[in-house]
Amino acid sequence: MSGTRHKSGVERAIRALFDDAGVRGWLHVADLRRPSDQVTIDPGERLPIASVYKVPLMAAFCRLADAGLLDPRLPVTLEPDERVPGATGVSVLRDPVTMSLRDLVVLMMTISDNAAADAVLRAVGPDVVDAMCRELGMPDTRVHGGAAGTFSRLVAETGAASLDAALARVADNDSVAPPGVYDPAFTASGTPADIAVLLRAIWTDEAASAARCAFMRDVMRRQPWTHRLASGFPYDDITVYGKTGTFGSLRHEAGVVEFPDGTAYTAVVFTQAARSDTKLPRADAVIGTAARLAVEALRATRTT
Repeated sequence: MSGTRHKSGVERAIRALFDDAGVRGWLHVADLRRPSDQVTIDPGERLPIASVYKVPLMAAFCRLADAGLLDPRLPVTLEPDERVPGATGVSVLRDPVTMSLRDLVVLMMTISDNAAADAVLRAVGPDVVDAMCRELGMPDTRVHGGAAGTFSRLVAETGAASLDAALARVADNDSVAPPGVYDPAFTASGTPADIAVLLRAIWTDEAASAARCAFMRDVMRRQPWTHRLASGFPYDDITVYGKTGTFGSLRHEAGVVEFPDGTAYTAVVFTQAARSDTKLPRADAVIGTAARLAVEALRATRTT
């Protein structure tokens, strides 16, 4: 069986996995050193990327630091009434918090702290992030104000009295979310193919200086969540680097899977569930399963 036919069969199997898990899926998995060797499912379709936008934001931060245009050690004070809501980190604290921009980057990437990300985005600037994406060959990625912009748009689209009420409406399976809620034209958005380009640039020291790229890889290694991409590779000798993204019925993860033999694979899996429940374990787990099937197919063709 040819490599092309083998990959085609794997793509059909992955589509079946998505269907069985009750999600629509988009996927781009590629050999890090041979990016043309890939398994994909609708990789060029643009959609909201939720907190995955924090990956290009981190890269833009590092490039500004390299150029001397931003001091990564600059202390920033976040007041309680100025923070973007979130489930983790500074977002849930009650008192003023002061820390460096660099540590805010660590929080926004490891535990997806929205307040930290909003502070970093204000320091970097959305236009700077978007310009970097164009330069790196990511034409369909834009941050549109990050989490703050997404939440503001959500409240406006739903007509809710508060963000909590807006989120509750989106999570209600008995109501239909206004179409603008998931419109990529108005929220942080991109494609699996674009995000794969960025991951490869980070791993090949092309996104920023070698030292800054090493910092980015180390931060992505420290993400504690293992219910999505990492669930497909539950082995001590395989390292999974990642960044999750969650918004309404969307569940995503983008990362790199590194094997003990030195091979590595970029893995970007975006999904949208048919249901809006906040807890859908099968929708989370299919991200890891789909990535594993794609990686196994690439490893099989590499050795044949």
